[in-house]
Amino acid sequence: MSKDIIKGFAITTLVSAAALYMPLIGLSFAVLIPLPVLYYRQKLGRKSGALVPVLAIIAIWVVSGGISIDILFIIALLLTGFVLSELFELKLTVEKTVLSVCCIVFISVIACIFFYSNLSGLTVFSMVSDYISKNLELSMSLYREMGAPEKNLHIISDAIEKIEYVLVRIIPAIVIISILFITWTSLLLAKPVLKAGNLAAPDFGRLNHWKAPDYLVWVVITCGIMLLLPDKTIKIVGLNCLLVLMIIYFFEGIAIVSFYFEKKNFPRPLRIILYIIIAVQQMALLVVIGLGFFDVWLNFRKLGIESGKT
Repeated sequence: MSKDIIKGFAITTLVSAAALYMPLIGLSFAVLIPLPVLYYRQKLGRKSGALVPVLAIIAIWVVSGGISIDILFIIALLLTGFVLSELFELKLTVEKTVLSVCCIVFISVIACIFFYSNLSGLTVFSMVSDYISKNLELSMSLYREMGAPEKNLHIISDAIEKIEYVLVRIIPAIVIISILFITWTSLLLAKPVLKAGNLAAPDFGRLNHWKAPDYLVWVVITCGIMLLLPDKTIKIVGLNCLLVLMIIYFFEGIAIVSFYFEKKNFPRPLRIILYIIIAVQQMALLVVIGLGFFDVWLNFRKLGIESGKT
């Protein structure tokens, strides 16, 4: 068990460090952070499994020299893996599992941000504004190093204040979307990882048959109306809700894509290439979200019809 704890601690710390200190590809490592925590919680049990993320947090804290928003982000991802494992034992539906993880982690993140705000003597708004401003400056310097055209750099530089204004106000949506996406990715990756270690994996059924509740369409329409109203606060609330709904419809859209990949027996290498295109191409991403949204009326997978025939 002690060897497993050391292995789990080492893997978790290395992946977390890569997410923190490797620009550009750090996001790819961030998505993987919950997995070792989930795996060793399943393997070692609650008490011994909890040592893996706790030791990783201490190590990252010591190396970084203190608390920062980035460290809080890593802690949230570690918590995601642990909470997921706890919920697997309750045998909840996939919707309840994802929603529970999102609520627990989001509340924990908000609590940590307020704690860090009091510790640093800054208001939450100014702290978040400073963090976004520094990251935008870092992004600009990375674009310059990558040799981006000067014309594009000038356009971004002129619009940077407006970008910062919008990003600060959609932080709640960004946090929720991040938690939802990483939880969803962890669910997809957990099954093969746990099976490879001969550990119990939850059976959520065929996820490419998943469908968002029909009533969410009316929430989307309501959010669209809120964006047309003159009050800025109502617009910001509507925009945040709309962004969160977009990721939900993305999940349904990608389930439709996966359904047809499976139905038409697409080879695995081709599937990977197409998934990468969806991830990096904005238009492809919007098409997938559109598939999820219009599936309410068009029923692309003919799920009810097929089940009726059988």
